[in-house]
Amino acid sequence: MAYLFRQATADDLAQIWEILKKAIQRRKEDGSNQWQDGYPNPSVIQSDIAKGAGYVLADGDCIAGYCAIMINDEPAYAGINGKWLTEGDFVVYHRVAIAENYLGKGLAQKMLAHIEDFALNNKINSLKVDTNFDNKGMLNILDKMGYVYCGEVVFRGAPRKAFEKILTP
Repeated sequence: MAYLFRQATADDLAQIWEILKKAIQRRKEDGSNQWQDGYPNPSVIQSDIAKGAGYVLADGDCIAGYCAIMINDEPAYAGINGKWLTEGDFVVYHRVAIAENYLGKGLAQKMLAHIEDFALNNKINSLKVDTNFDNKGMLNILDKMGYVYCGEVVFRGAPRKAFEKILTP
């Protein structure tokens, strides 16, 4: 199946929010406190889209996945308790979520591969990301895709595991 990775538009907002609501519920059912404090929410997604940071993995008219991608835009990363692998430009991504009916198809990894392409297309070879200590799915994906644990960052008042991957063009 051919998926299209593209910038999100305002027309995608309703589908994106449905995906995130289900992901928030899954995190709760997993016993996690991640995303249980009103974040993310529709205004965060609207802001992502307005800034050109929202991206979707589309299957025709259906949105299969969502993430936000930014360049050098995560102030929390300056205060890492640990050490990043690189200094300088980096791509950071947040709010990775896959639609309920697309789970188990490897689409999160496919989306992360597109984020790698985005970084390389912008001549950046560093990807940085953080996730909750108990987000086993994301931790597994980061491990599979060659990310290196670099320490902890505090994001919205809570410590998170921070990872970096160095890309080779």
